[in-house]
Amino acid sequence: MTDAPAAIVDSHCHLDFPDFDGQHAELIARARAAGVTRMVTICTKLRTEPTVRALAEAHEGVFYAAGTHPMSVADEPMATVEELVALAAHPKFVGIGETGLDYHYTADSASAQQESLRIHIEAARQTRLPLIIHARDADDDMARILTEEHRAGAYFCVMHCFSSGPGLAKAALDLGFYLSMSGIAAFPRSQDLRDIFASAPVDRILVETDSPYLAPPPHRGKRNEPAYVAKTAAVGAEVFGMDYADFARVTSENFERLFWKVAEALA
Repeated sequence: MTDAPAAIVDSHCHLDFPDFDGQHAELIARARAAGVTRMVTICTKLRTEPTVRALAEAHEGVFYAAGTHPMSVADEPMATVEELVALAAHPKFVGIGETGLDYHYTADSASAQQESLRIHIEAARQTRLPLIIHARDADDDMARILTEEHRAGAYFCVMHCFSSGPGLAKAALDLGFYLSMSGIAAFPRSQDLRDIFASAPVDRILVETDSPYLAPPPHRGKRNEPAYVAKTAAVGAEVFGMDYADFARVTSENFERLFWKVAEALA
């Protein structure tokens, strides 16, 4: 009889995406077998919130967050603080976002993205729920806005799927925020990113899949799923020079500290 795998958390996945249609029971069972005890499924457009909420309601250990993804800001109604705060009344609603800035493909909507980001920050401030940030090719504006807003009133935050530069990492860590490690950190050519994580305090690190995207080796190029967070965590353990079980425990504790509503729900 083999020992059960160490308990770990997938702090960011997208279970409502069509890649997983009709497969949720099997998907979650595989995650459980890999040691994944909790996962947060993320709504990226507020009009799909009822679907994401239903997934969280239907499955033990599945929680959810909602916001407007920066790449969708130009095509979706602008979220309001009131909308986001109202969603937070649900017992399984545990975070605000994902929100942020993405200038890679959608730089033409930069102004609207910044407005949306500030709205989400205010909702995080009012609810005390963690803000879930997506940042791509926007390091300077992201660091500036996060810092300006934090001076205006404290809030909590995770830099989801962190793959930006050391300057943004330092700005986020200086504000007391967390960095989340995705499959990108496990790619062979991501040594610079691993070095950024290695320089961060381990008590500010989360792990995630961002599934169905960014599967870590040996699944790279295929559909990602929550079970594979264990593959990324194995690399994370190497980065920090820790046993896998210890890294899984520490990142799970970090998750519970940031996503405090999950810990309350399970108490």
